[in-house]
Amino acid sequence: QVQLVESGGGLVQPGGSLRLSCTASGYSFTGRRMAWYRQAPGKQRELVAGITSVGETNYEDSVKGRFTISRDDDKNMVYIQITNLKPEDTAVYYCNRLDSRFLGPWGQGTQVTVSS
Repeated sequence: QVQLVESGGGLVQPGGSLRLSCTASGYSFTGRRMAWYRQAPGKQRELVAGITSVGETNYEDSVKGRFTISRDDDKNMVYIQITNLKPEDTAVYYCNRLDSRFLGPWGQGTQVTVSS
């Protein structure tokens, strides 16, 4: 059974940084395009960053230059480094497949709260 597990969130002040991690049981990231999504209170889940199987990346405009997605297939991990956090980055962050046709079951996500 596929299970995605996100971790690394927390409460941080504006301007702070976090690194979020994602792993999976019963599922290999190797060869698959992966992504990070987020869902802010009262809003729909949105794609923020994607990474191909060979490490090519793309980002939603509002996070470009602040978010860096990466992967380590040997460890079956996907990461996102978030810097210069803003209050509008407050959301639950999830990882999943980049291609919406192949989304796996959503994990619980990890809460990021940016507040002074």
